[in-house]
This record gives sequence, C-alpha cells and structure tokens, in this order.
Amino acid sequence: MPSDEPLGPGLFPLTAVKGAGPALVEQDEQLALIGEPSPVRIPAVEWGRWLADEAVRTRYWAKVYRTSSTSDCWFFLGGISSTGHASFRAASRPGRTRRGTVPGHLYGYQLAHGVIPRLGWGTDSPTVCHTCDNHSCQQPAHLRLGTPAENRAEWLARRRDPSSPLADLRGPAGRARAIGAAIRAARERDESDTDIARRIRAAVAEGRPLSLW
Repeated sequence: MPSDEPLGPGLFPLTAVKGAGPALVEQDEQLALIGEPSPVRIPAVEWGRWLADEAVRTRYWAKVYRTSSTSDCWFFLGGISSTGHASFRAASRPGRTRRGTVPGHLYGYQLAHGVIPRLGWGTDSPTVCHTCDNHSCQQPAHLRLGTPAENRAEWLARRRDPSSPLADLRGPAGRARAIGAAIRAARERDESDTDIARRIRAAVAEGRPLSLW
C-alpha cells in the first residue's frame, strides 16, 4: 500500500509537514469550506499540528481506499458533505462551526505537499482542485492548487461531458456516497481488489446520464 509520508516539496514554497514547529506562524490563516461556501479560519500552526500528528494521519488514511496506481482515484469512505467532498474530523472542537472538521482533500493535499500559505479569503486565494472531477477523491496526484475562478471554469467546461463525474445524475454527493458504500460493502465481505474495482465501476455506471445533453 502507498505510504502516508509526504510525497514531495509541492507546487509553492510550502512549509514541510514533518517540521511542524517554529516555521509555522500564526499570521498565516488557512480557510476551509464545508458544505455551502462559508470560510472557516484555521491558523497554519494548527494545520501543522494535525498534519504532524500520527494518530490523526492514521485515522485519515483508515477512511481512504487506496490502490497502488496513481491513475486510480482514492475514494473517501467516511462522511461526505453536501457538495460531495470528504468531511474529515481532524480534531474535536465545540460550537456550531465544528472547526476541527475539514474537507478531506484539503487535509490530504497538505499532507503530501505541506501547509498552504495564505493570508486571507479572496477570489484569487489558492484552492485545491480535483483534476479527476471526483469530489471525494483523495489521490494526491489528482489534486492541484488553483483559484476559485479556475475551478469554476473547469467545471463549466466539463460538466456537459456525459462520461464526466460532473454529469452524474445523482449529483456529486450522491455519487460519492454510492461509491463509498460500494467499497465498504466489498471490504465487509473481504473481497479482492479486482472485485472492489468492479463494484466501483458498477456504482459509477448507475449515475451516468442515459442520453447526451
């Protein structure tokens, strides 16, 4: 199985996860989205603690179905938000914002590349985009940094392709939950990776549009 060690230096001059110490400063704020767009401000130093904590990393990877191929999506098996993204509890926090619950792909991207340095929330603020268009995918090779405008433009360009995950009739949340349920059912039966791949294909096929748009 793939390692949970950081995969490389990343696309920006990012802070390394393992050195989550003095280099992480409180002035850098991370922003996470859960469900509808509403920023949740998480200091970079706190992200650093979560990423460096072996127990948190182990809990995260336990919720991700990984294969040995970087071309495969690594689907999330835990909670799914209304937008179809993984909902991962990095830490328990009181209050209605549930500050310790973050998008799984945001945690996974930073686990691979380091903490994303950003100072505010704006139209050009870095966001983690899925190149595969599967919202619950945690495969680092399928994640890249972009802007909200780029992310929106890619969605508009690909959503009418009937073979695209964005065209799924169940919507991104329904698609993600169906795939997760299929994988969990296969694992409960101790099925082979080949059988799991077959179940994933079947779950994907159920949401394909029957005709071209």
